[in-house]
Amino acid sequence: MPVVSLKGEAVDLSLVEVLQRAEELSGLFCATPGEGVALLEYLLALCYASETFPSSDEEWAEQEYRLDKVEEWLLLESADDWDLFHPERPLGQNSRLRQQFDEDATGPAQLVIERVGDYVQLFDHHHLEHSAPLPAAAAFRALLTQHHYGLAGRARISGKMLGPKLTNLAAGRLQGRIRVLVQGRTLADTLRLNLYPPADGEPGHFNHSWTGGKYARREFMAKPPGRPITGPADLLSYLGRSVLLEPAPAAEGGPVLVDRVLIGAGELLALDPARDLDDAVLGKMLNGHRKPLWPSPTRALWREAHALYTAATRETTGLFGRLRHLKFPYEGGGPPCVLWAVGLIANKTVAATWTEGHFPYAPSQGQELCDVSRRGSEVAEYVARALERAAYAAWKVAYPNPKPADRKAQMARFDARREFWPAAKEPFMRLLDQTARGGDVDLGLRDYARELRAQAEEFLRNRLDALQQDQKGMLARARAERRFQADMADAKAPAELREERQR
Repeated sequence: MPVVSLKGEAVDLSLVEVLQRAEELSGLFCATPGEGVALLEYLLALCYASETFPSSDEEWAEQEYRLDKVEEWLLLESADDWDLFHPERPLGQNSRLRQQFDEDATGPAQLVIERVGDYVQLFDHHHLEHSAPLPAAAAFRALLTQHHYGLAGRARISGKMLGPKLTNLAAGRLQGRIRVLVQGRTLADTLRLNLYPPADGEPGHFNHSWTGGKYARREFMAKPPGRPITGPADLLSYLGRSVLLEPAPAAEGGPVLVDRVLIGAGELLALDPARDLDDAVLGKMLNGHRKPLWPSPTRALWREAHALYTAATRETTGLFGRLRHLKFPYEGGGPPCVLWAVGLIANKTVAATWTEGHFPYAPSQGQELCDVSRRGSEVAEYVARALERAAYAAWKVAYPNPKPADRKAQMARFDARREFWPAAKEPFMRLLDQTARGGDVDLGLRDYARELRAQAEEFLRNRLDALQQDQKGMLARARAERRFQADMADAKAPAELREERQR
């Protein structure tokens, strides 16, 4: 696992070494947010499997239980159970794919969510045939990420041997929703903060491999109903894909590499929202139904910070219900912990990008963070709407007789929202950090609003500079700037933008 020490040094450590040094490590250092979530969940699954977890919410709030037992348990485990290339029960894989491996396997790019491309079989997938090998450790990290975030679609595998449903890839457990984890000041703190008392005190079984366990796995002749989980160890280590990795012949003393991979359908779970979505932030859809907060291709995750802080102040159960009672020693600079939110944005069967946010949290400032994130979002939204209205004012003058098909492109010429939204993130995050440290909410919001307004005015001027320096161009500029300033002074504008103290 790639990790970072408290001194900022990046290094690769084995599972045992990570657990041995968890108190002196800052955290994981992964190529993508999704890989980071997958590895952290794997460590949490090990904690549950070794029966290292709080027995009650009160014990969780104390945050004093040690993690030594996890390392000791892992050292006593059979080496065969942790063998990535075991002939019968390879770690995290399905050895039943062996009978069709030679016919269907491709290069390891298929394993990496960001490289696989579209899952639809009819598309060109020549890049998957390339056998450029992956280091075994990197392949295993990609494997864990596939289990949790794999996209729905059709697998590049024949179903003639194990069954036709082997080709039907279901969406991974974390696909389509925002996963929230709490990051502490050390990796050990992070693990303790994300462990919770399991239902009935049962941690459940750990999924070493598709074969060899005492629990029966699904078949692939027909789609079965989802199986209920046995506990958090089962949930966090579940095998969302059937995968088989093949090692390339390794040079003497060199690292083990993976050069061929086969992927098919995996397990289907029947999740209990009240038990198995401990971290979920429920959002309301347009039809009024509530579901866990989902990643958006058009809305950056920081703009949803108020949803996380609202959950932290109102929820009475789950992760956010426990956070309010956190007794974390305040030592050094910065907030006691950070809410790390991660999601995968996909265009149907193609992974597009990861979205993530790091939001500071201090239980003593919970209500203040909730207020400042909501009001800060309202200010940003209002300024963005004002920029859109200003662009419309300029467009009406610059293009008096437009064709309807041209309107969007013409409006975009004057719309400064594209520059505004990325620039607004840093002031917003600075506002949250100041609030988490005990800063004055009203003063912080006024400074934040002043900065956003100044940025917006500059971006608008830059857009309007493209206008001709003639009468029509000068009129379009004047109308746009007047429209923006009128919106800033409007009685409906947030008080912070009108530089009035919020009462």
